[in-house]
Amino acid sequence: MSTHVITSLTLDSLDQLSAHARRCVFWEMDPGALHDARGFCDQEFEKEAWLSMVMLEWGSCGQVAVRDGKPLGSALYAPPRMIPRAQLFPTSPVSSDAVLLTSLRLEPSGIEEELGPSLLAAVVTDLVRRGVRALEAFGIRSDDLGPASDVASATAALECSPAECMISAEFLEDYGFEVVAPHHRYPRLRLELNRDHEWKVDVEEALDRLLKAAALEMVEISELARV
Repeated sequence: MSTHVITSLTLDSLDQLSAHARRCVFWEMDPGALHDARGFCDQEFEKEAWLSMVMLEWGSCGQVAVRDGKPLGSALYAPPRMIPRAQLFPTSPVSSDAVLLTSLRLEPSGIEEELGPSLLAAVVTDLVRRGVRALEAFGIRSDDLGPASDVASATAALECSPAECMISAEFLEDYGFEVVAPHHRYPRLRLELNRDHEWKVDVEEALDRLLKAAALEMVEISELARV
C-alpha cells in the first residue's frame, strides 16, 4: 500500500479536496446571503472563488492529504477577516493575532488511518514557518441534539450545518488547544505559536504530540495489514 502525502493547497490542486469540501460554504458565505440565494447559488463556484481570493491575497489556506491522487482529507484556515461566519459566533471575535482553523474533514479512508492529527500538524508547521502567533478555532461540543464527532466525514450529508462543518472541541483540546472564550456549545480555542519566551517549547510539544499520534496510528495500520 502506498503512503499518503500531505501538501499545501494551491490553485492547481483544488481537485484534491473532497466533494463536500469543494462545495461547503458554511464558513465562506454570510448565512443570511446564503439563505436568500437558496436554489440559485452555485456553492462550488462560490467556494472556489473564495479559495482563489484568499490564496492570491494571503497564500495557501489549506493542507490536503492524498494517496495516489485521491483525496483522504483536508484542513482549511485563513485570517478571520476573510471568513464571514467568524464574526457571528457567541464567542467571536477571533483574536487579532491569530489565524482561524475552520475545517478538518476526512474521507472514510482518512478516518480509518486517523489522519486528523497529521493534518493538524501540517497546519501548525505551515503557520510557524509563516510567523503566525496563534491558531484559533471555534469548537463544537455535544448537546441534547447529539454528539459532535471528532473529525467530520468528507462524504457526510451534503447539507452544511454546525455539526457537519465544525471541529470537535474535545479533539482540539486533546492536541493542545486551550479554551479562551467558554461556551456550552461553541467555545473558542487557541493554540499559541509564538508566546515570547515559551513559544518554541509550546510549538515543539504540540508538534511532538501530533506526530507521535500519527506515528502510532501508522504502526497500528501496518500491523493490521500483516494480519
